[in-house]
Amino acid sequence: MLRGLLAFLMCCGFVEAAPAEDAGSVLARAKAVSGGDSWNTARSWRGDGTLAAGGLSGEYHATVDLTNGRSADSYKLGPVDGADGYDGKLAWGKDPGGEVAALDAPEALRRARSQAWLDARAYWFPQRIAATYAAVESREVDGRRYHVVEARPKDGEPVVLWLAADDGLLARVVQREGQDTATTTFDDYRDVHGLRMPFHVVTDKTDAAGRTDPRRRSEVRFDKIALDVAVVDADFAMPTMAATAHIDATDGIARIPFELINNHIFVDATINGKPARLIVDTAGANILTPAAAAKFGVSGAGKGSAAGNGEERTDFAFANIDELRVGAARMDRPVFYIVDLGQLPDVEGVSLDGVVGYELFRRFGTTIDYARREFRLADAGKFTPPPGASAIPFDLDDHVPIVTATLGGLPARITIDTGSRSSLTLHSPFVQANNLAATYHAAPESVTGWGIGGAVRGRMARLPTLQIGDQRIVGIAGELFTGDKGAFANPDISGNLGSGVLRRFTVAFDYDKREMYLAPNGDFAKPDAFDRSGLWLLGDGEVLRITDVVPDSAAARAGLRVDDRVVAIGGEAVAKRSLAHWRQLLRESPVDTRVEVKYRRGSNDQSAVMVLADRIPAVAPK
Repeated sequence: MLRGLLAFLMCCGFVEAAPAEDAGSVLARAKAVSGGDSWNTARSWRGDGTLAAGGLSGEYHATVDLTNGRSADSYKLGPVDGADGYDGKLAWGKDPGGEVAALDAPEALRRARSQAWLDARAYWFPQRIAATYAAVESREVDGRRYHVVEARPKDGEPVVLWLAADDGLLARVVQREGQDTATTTFDDYRDVHGLRMPFHVVTDKTDAAGRTDPRRRSEVRFDKIALDVAVVDADFAMPTMAATAHIDATDGIARIPFELINNHIFVDATINGKPARLIVDTAGANILTPAAAAKFGVSGAGKGSAAGNGEERTDFAFANIDELRVGAARMDRPVFYIVDLGQLPDVEGVSLDGVVGYELFRRFGTTIDYARREFRLADAGKFTPPPGASAIPFDLDDHVPIVTATLGGLPARITIDTGSRSSLTLHSPFVQANNLAATYHAAPESVTGWGIGGAVRGRMARLPTLQIGDQRIVGIAGELFTGDKGAFANPDISGNLGSGVLRRFTVAFDYDKREMYLAPNGDFAKPDAFDRSGLWLLGDGEVLRITDVVPDSAAARAGLRVDDRVVAIGGEAVAKRSLAHWRQLLRESPVDTRVEVKYRRGSNDQSAVMVLADRIPAVAPK
């Protein structure tokens, strides 16, 4: 239950002892102390209570079919509400903004099946959902001893049950969720018609580095639980999405020009009738910066924890706005998240008010024509794929489209991310599992990108052929992520495809049909150039600040250092042109080009000459 909000991890230490009892006897005791044979005739339950999460609290309702693990829950937190469910085949979610979608990615389905196993109490009734068990261990935490049973439900993810040695009751459940480990704890057991059921459920989530963030905690307190309530299929079915988005054009299509800056799609929009400058991001949510929220007269509620490609997490608050308009497309009362984007405006070298993401893509058929710099949104029934496009199925987990591909013959699952300036970023677990840094002769580690949570570090490499559907993409300048935190540390995904590659196509999405379309444009065969200077530059008023210098690069050999302020490049003041222009010059100027850089170190003005050089092999491995 509560798949969208209740996820968590255990990070406390424990003392291991010799193996305890076998799983059968431990679970039999748990059933006996929880109601014994009364569970044999229990068929369903419904609970009503309160949920506290993200600094907000509100009502919470849950319904569970004990015979097969179907479930549905709904919640209201301050200005937002949502729901989650599992109908016996698919998990689904209804977001705070009202967007409804099936969560059909393989990892989402595995998690849903394991949750169904738990909800059906199938550890007592294996005929409902089968599972295999590892040996039971005895562990002690904070002076209390537990019997720990690891199980793998059929077609599901592993689940670890912690049963208290003193009273025999289920005390916690531990599961993996992407790069996080999730833990649920249960207490305040009460009698419900002869069954002992927990009325207090607390959840936390800890990342791969062992960090638990209180902003990610969820807590449910039931006021009442009713047993053997009547349930029907409709109780667990995915709800219909309300029609709160429209195209105010006679042909049902909105055509919006965009600027491509640093491979990011910038569109002009209006929020509550006021002009807004937004990035279009398939992998993101609707976001406003705090400054933009103030400008639009929008106030936030709650304090949650947002994460992106960087390693650090940041606060977010929920906000309802009256109206979002992107060209002729209109969304009524959409939910935005107020998030401090940190140095992202300095990274882009331009100002921005926020992001439009999944909510827009879910509501409309969308087409990004990179060659014509046009973003098109279509009402239901009006969307048509680009001419000559390949249709590529995708699935969803956590709102991000995921496609199946191969990279140099290796099977890969790739997220599609128009909000990424990069070409292809390979996740660190995928890199490590396949020894790709050595295989691809990766360059030294450096800053390769920037997102919510700060800088992204990795090693550059020329990648082998990427095959997506019938599209073969060669010579990608790829990034091998080296961290263990952030989105690129997710072991369920192989890599993240950004606009560095997508810009070679007209790209379209039909979320109802779960299809992405790729139609090559005139840039399809263009070489994928990568920075030849070794500098990572951020905008800093009238100058550019150096935040990273790659070892043994052109910049390093010229003596440039982190925190130097660049005032001129090639004899021209950097303030006269955009940061995107200077990045393009340092990326696309030929090898051995001599580039004069004037910079300020402390109070001293100095100059140096960089001789541009490739940082990664010119030819991709086969």
